[in-house]
Amino acid sequence: MTEKVAVLGAGSWGSVLANLLVENGHTVELWSRDQEQVDCLNQEHVNPAYMKNFTYSSKLHATTDMKAAVKGADVILIVIPTKGIRQVARKLNAVLAELDQQSLIVHATKGLEQNTYKRPSEMLKEEIDPKYRRDIVVLSGPSHAESVAIKDMTAVTAACANLADAEKVQKLFSNSYFRVYTNDDVIGAEFGAALKNIIAIGAGALQGLGYHDNARAALITRGLAEIRRLGVAFGANPMTFIGLSGVGDLVVTATSKNSRNWRAGYQLGQGQQLDDVINNMGMVIEGVYTTKAAYELSKKRQVPMPITDALYRVLYEGEDIKTAISQLMSRDLTSEME
Repeated sequence: MTEKVAVLGAGSWGSVLANLLVENGHTVELWSRDQEQVDCLNQEHVNPAYMKNFTYSSKLHATTDMKAAVKGADVILIVIPTKGIRQVARKLNAVLAELDQQSLIVHATKGLEQNTYKRPSEMLKEEIDPKYRRDIVVLSGPSHAESVAIKDMTAVTAACANLADAEKVQKLFSNSYFRVYTNDDVIGAEFGAALKNIIAIGAGALQGLGYHDNARAALITRGLAEIRRLGVAFGANPMTFIGLSGVGDLVVTATSKNSRNWRAGYQLGQGQQLDDVINNMGMVIEGVYTTKAAYELSKKRQVPMPITDALYRVLYEGEDIKTAISQLMSRDLTSEME
């Protein structure tokens, strides 16, 4: 059944998901603040700042008018960097109030808010009045925009406490190359999505330093262990972390050059300064900010996260990466099951 879907955020992931929904037969309005970007999408069907050499469907319509985008939309998909979630959600709340409209809110944001350590769904719940949101669903998993754009086989998770709404999102997005599973563990899905970016920076740094497969496998495996520890401390189901939004997302993000977090780590391993890496990337590197939030949160909850600790020292205290690796490898010997 055809739905009207509003997609807020026209970066690489938001625009590719919007295009996928159009291909699935839905009516889609893609919102962006940038008029030049909107004109490129509507007139030339390209988004050169984010997705080079990709042509979007001519049926995809972009706009800078949020009210026009969300009016009549049964589903609103938010794909905004973590630091912009609240501002966009407040504007959306005002628009929905003006329209007197209730919609199903879906988000595909991966990060934690600085200082409050809130997950995206928690921020959305605080900023959007319950009478304007039917529910909040998390869309997460191993899914680089570049791969989805070329119709590489992809599997993700729609997580919501209300499985009926997760199933609605499942049907909305699923097609021959994009398969959606359901899960009721929102906490686990969001912690997995956010924290894997930290490990991806570490994996890129290892490769930039010249380390090989064994080192990468060790980092990913032990990284997953500390992701699970922090998530479980907040009530997540430990099984979620061996699923698509856990190990699946971690593996693709920590091994692919399509990952901006991996690329940032690689450049750091090659000796570049963090400020230069951030400026040169041109897009938000969520893992840099999530490292700080996760480091502080783990200290408050007394959850051991040695890889996160090491990356925090590198990113925020200027510690040499080789020194951080040496300290990780010389920690007290312990059981894998601890």
